[in-house]
Amino acid sequence: MSDLEHMRAALALAARGLGNTWPNPSVGCVIVRDGRVVGRGFTRPGGRPHAETEALRAAAGMAKGATAYVTLEPCCHWGRTPPCTDALIASGISRVVVALRDPDPRVDGVGLQRLRDAGITVDVGVLEEEARRVNAGFIKRFACRLPMVTLKLATTLDGRIATRTGESQWITGPEARRLAHALRGSHDAVMAGSGTLLADDPELTCRLPGYAPMPTVRVIADARLRTPPGARLFNSEAPVWIATRPGHDPAALAALEQRGAALLDVPAASGGGLEPEALLRILAARGITRLMVEGGAVLGASLLRAGLVDRLAWFAAPSLMGGDGLSGLESLGVECLDQMPRLRVTGRRPAGECWLIEADILPAPSAMG
Repeated sequence: MSDLEHMRAALALAARGLGNTWPNPSVGCVIVRDGRVVGRGFTRPGGRPHAETEALRAAAGMAKGATAYVTLEPCCHWGRTPPCTDALIASGISRVVVALRDPDPRVDGVGLQRLRDAGITVDVGVLEEEARRVNAGFIKRFACRLPMVTLKLATTLDGRIATRTGESQWITGPEARRLAHALRGSHDAVMAGSGTLLADDPELTCRLPGYAPMPTVRVIADARLRTPPGARLFNSEAPVWIATRPGHDPAALAALEQRGAALLDVPAASGGGLEPEALLRILAARGITRLMVEGGAVLGASLLRAGLVDRLAWFAAPSLMGGDGLSGLESLGVECLDQMPRLRVTGRRPAGECWLIEADILPAPSAMG
């Protein structure tokens, strides 16, 4: 097998840890000796052990003279675990193939140099773009102090999420809902607006057995502090963070804290609601790298208007509701065609009778220069 094939296997391992390793990256490692894979590993829940440590343990002494394929530059500093560079050097690995340099300034290039100084051959950049996509959230948090944001929509073909009376369960079928749970499990946190919370009383958990070892954080954007202490999301052990404006009644805040909620003070936007970029920066500061936004036509539109959405996951059901149904997105302020958010479709797959269309949100023309 070639370097490309072994790195693809390492990237597939890295993808298995998404949603479970924050604030650390999810990394995959494959160790190959004499053409045979002797060790595999990926970052474990909570960010430790690291992928290289797991793969070396699996190699059980067969790493000497082998090649390690790693999706992200091995760490070279002490954190909650010893440096992976030291473990690779001690194992007798003769070559390390790295997809992507680590954007963490404590590591960036230093880990590669430490390996080279130890006499190990190092090659960098194999399937770099694929590795960037896997760790887009980790990279964006370092580059922009923001999480990567996926906006999830579940609508009829004409973009409606509920009837005019508010009935919405269920527009999509069970297969689509299972796939939506899998998407939740691949993100660090799920965010919904208070309107969705009051209308649907969702749990916002990933309820696929064995899929998400780390409970997904539930974030409620609730400027007016309307979250009831009896909401169903308090019935599970997964963390609940309520983002709201300062100045609410202390008794109301205390009632939510007694249910286990963490309260996040977010500045108010000029037109009401929460300032979207400030909210995302607070989440990133708390370690969130991958955020899935589901539920809330107002919330989704506010993030799109601010240019803060990176990816779209649209579940389209084979049904029509017409103009009196509730739209999946509130106003985006589009007055001419070149103001519309543009998409690059990255995937289409069936979900029972529905379709999941995945896309990247392209930069606005002014942002592209």
